[in-house]
This record gives sequence, C-alpha cells and structure tokens, in this order.
Amino acid sequence: MKYENEIKGKAKQAKGTAKAELGKLAGDRDLESSGRVERAEGRAQERLGKAKRKIGEAVEDLGDEIAG
Repeated sequence: MKYENEIKGKAKQAKGTAKAELGKLAGDRDLESSGRVERAEGRAQERLGKAKRKIGEAVEDLGDEIAG
C-alpha cells in the first residue's frame, strides 16, 4: 500500500497523544512519557513513509520521461 507508513504513523501519533494526555490526567509520569515517545515515533514513521512515497513517485516520473 502506497500510504501504509503514513497511515500507521498517524495512528501511532494519535495513540501516543491519548496516552500522554491520560498520563497527565492520572498523574502517571511513566504513561505520559511513554505517550510522548510513541507520538514521536509516529511522526518519524509518517515522515519516512512520505519520503519513500515521494522517492517512488520521482522514480516513476523519471521512468515515464525516459519511456516517453
């Protein structure tokens, strides 16, 4: 799937945000910290997915130009 990493990254960010907020409300620093880490991992995964997709699109465009 073309957008798989981007979608999974967004989901991980949402889960991390929820965890961090729940930890904040409950006064659980470990849960809050874990949520922040998960959110950061999600952002990284989304960015990696975007980069891979853009590189793939550029390669496809180059192939189209060559075949052209």
